[in-house]
Amino acid sequence: MEPSPSRAGDAPPAAAGTPPIGPIDHYWADEASRKRFVRDLFDRSAPEYDHVEKLLAFGTGPWYRRDALRRAGLRQGMKVLDIATGTGLVAREAYALVGEAGLVVGLDPSAGMLECARGVATGILVRGYGERLPCRDASFDFVTMGFALRHVADLGLLFREIRRVLRPGGAACILEISRPRSRVASTALQAFMTRVAPLLAGNAARRAEARTLLKFYWDTIEACVSPGDVLLALEAAGFPAPRRHVVLGIFSEYNATREGGA
Repeated sequence: MEPSPSRAGDAPPAAAGTPPIGPIDHYWADEASRKRFVRDLFDRSAPEYDHVEKLLAFGTGPWYRRDALRRAGLRQGMKVLDIATGTGLVAREAYALVGEAGLVVGLDPSAGMLECARGVATGILVRGYGERLPCRDASFDFVTMGFALRHVADLGLLFREIRRVLRPGGAACILEISRPRSRVASTALQAFMTRVAPLLAGNAARRAEARTLLKFYWDTIEACVSPGDVLLALEAAGFPAPRRHVVLGIFSEYNATREGGA
């Protein structure tokens, strides 16, 4: 994968300035401080991230991620870009599906996360942001992003970049946690994430880190735009008829295909 300028290619203009979450004043004041806060949070929490993820998923994370990727059409031999790869949790399952004949590239702005991902057989790890991908046009068969949509600056920029680096006929699969529609379910999820899960994290240091990370997760889930807005942003970026698959009422799988395939 060779670096190239980030440009829109032949994608139609997408709506500019579409943040995935509304303002959260107690975390940051502007875009520069938002980017710095998110990067520093994940740098600091990287060593504990996999442990926290297992608490949230009750150990089913690897199975779910692989199943979601398979449902979206990932198969052997494909070239995959995993945006916001973190510690490589999605990349690991993608690699299991594409095999040695394929390629998985993991990209993340956090040096701490990438350091933890180095033990994963992804082939290539790159530091960078989804809104400005250091990749050539039409260089991937499949692009994925796991539970990080809430941490980007602009949905329009992100989705245009995803479309640009996909080959014609290539697919995108974006995994995200959505707030349950039921008030009771939403309250239960909030309590589990912000109170119960941190208590299960282990020693005091782990509990403190898990509490900070999971409180931030919940706040961004609560502030996130609606699934309908995500689908509209995908369509505005040039993906015809994007769709959403929901598992257990909270796990959203946004699937989209770039036109032009055979």
